[in-house]
Amino acid sequence: MQVTLTSLYAGMLALVFLVLSARVILYRRAHLISLGDTGDKALLKRIRAQANWAEYAPLGLLLMLLAELNGAPAMALHMMGLALLSGRVLHGVGFSCTPQKMMLRQAGMVLTLGMIGLSALGLIGHALF
Repeated sequence: MQVTLTSLYAGMLALVFLVLSARVILYRRAHLISLGDTGDKALLKRIRAQANWAEYAPLGLLLMLLAELNGAPAMALHMMGLALLSGRVLHGVGFSCTPQKMMLRQAGMVLTLGMIGLSALGLIGHALF
């Protein structure tokens, strides 16, 4: 069975991760910081934006993959993928701004956690019934 829609969103989310990673790498190179954050708050924000993506996106993609493998409708998969992708982008932008844009961060977390929560409930319901 092909998992076309999960693959589509995984690819787009991977590009977001590359952008967040590049921001960390370029800052480290420009400021000659090899290891850790040396107390540099701007670097720490970039590191945390990247790490936050890595903490939430894989679980969302796993849930999406399981839903697709279980035959979820394409519309449901697109809603899951769009919620996860937009949530991670909004959070990353809001977190990375100086000063932070809390509305974007909050919207991003609502979308991300909403996607994870609803997907989990859907998968549990599908497994039980």
